[in-house]
Amino acid sequence: MVRGGRAAVGVAVVLPFLLGAAAGDGPAAGRPVLRFEDADVVESSGLALVDGLLVTTNDSGDSGRVFAVDPATGRTVGVTSWTPQPEDVEALAPAGDGDVWVADTGDNRHVRDSVEVLRVPVGRGERDAAPESYELVYPDGARDAEALLAHPVTGQLFVVTKGVFAGTVYAAPLPLRADRPNRLEEVAQAPGIVTDASFLPGGGALVLRTYANAHAVAYPSWESLGSWALPAQDQGEGITVAADELWLSTEGARSQVLAVDLPRLAAAADLAGPRWSVWRWLATARGLPIPAA
Repeated sequence: MVRGGRAAVGVAVVLPFLLGAAAGDGPAAGRPVLRFEDADVVESSGLALVDGLLVTTNDSGDSGRVFAVDPATGRTVGVTSWTPQPEDVEALAPAGDGDVWVADTGDNRHVRDSVEVLRVPVGRGERDAAPESYELVYPDGARDAEALLAHPVTGQLFVVTKGVFAGTVYAAPLPLRADRPNRLEEVAQAPGIVTDASFLPGGGALVLRTYANAHAVAYPSWESLGSWALPAQDQGEGITVAADELWLSTEGARSQVLAVDLPRLAAAADLAGPRWSVWRWLATARGLPIPAA
């Protein structure tokens, strides 16, 4: 952890990145998982696995809705819709209890005074929802963000902005308040052009993706574990963790979801993290001092 300042994610590799591939190798070979068969899924911009279903959402311009897809067939088996229409949905994250967090955080022109996240139920069948929304406010002005993280142990949300040369990771308050704006806190730097992100199941590591690369990061230190090339996709926007694989989506009608192996070092870091993450959450809740990781 960087003491007295932000942790730098992806700026320098702090550990040898022993992923079973030598430095300089080409992109990882992607294995087809499914093809989105629904003609309404045209700009898959986020992924989350919920109760065995793959949930996705379209990029900006769509109505408020998320699609639950059967991974075995690629067919949509459920759609949850809501009003009012969001401004620019960009990402999803698991929320537990059959829900997903929907990130209405896109802001290409940097003009929004605040952004929001919504907790939306998903599953099989058609349903209309009235999800509770939570307003988020950046501490330093408007930002464009396409990645949302939900810690699998504590439930804390993190927003990752999409800067050209570098982005920023912001932590949301825990718990969120629906009755007033929730002020975000800057906690780390991120690589440029981050389009999605996902925690690993134990909460001790996470993966950030750009259009071309993936970056593994330890949590809670936010130290970089290294990066590697992803399979070529037209506009790679989604990532989620499925057992020992990473699933990747791209915009476009009838686009494919590809799988790549989860790097061994990231999996090892994830296993080391859960006890620390739980202790840190309890300490924060009780107002106790938190030493460096």
